[in-house]
Amino acid sequence: MQFIHLVRLGWDLRVLGVGTSLVLPTTGPPILEVTSAGDRRIRITAVRRACGWVFTWRPRWSRLWRRSDYVWAEADNVADIIVSAVIV
Repeated sequence: MQFIHLVRLGWDLRVLGVGTSLVLPTTGPPILEVTSAGDRRIRITAVRRACGWVFTWRPRWSRLWRRSDYVWAEADNVADIIVSAVIV
């Protein structure tokens, strides 16, 4: 399910003109890398929570996740929300 949500988000972001790359590490969950202005890369993951799936993100260099950086994966405008929150 993580893969499916990330692929869908990747396509939605590409439609908006945002560069994306799906990373499939040998160990660990899949990650969607989003390139923003200035070659800054943001890593987005899909996480299952009690009420459903969410996308969380952090800069590539960051090791800590902030709990406030997420959006529900089933939101109609999830790509727009991520672009406004991450690609500013």
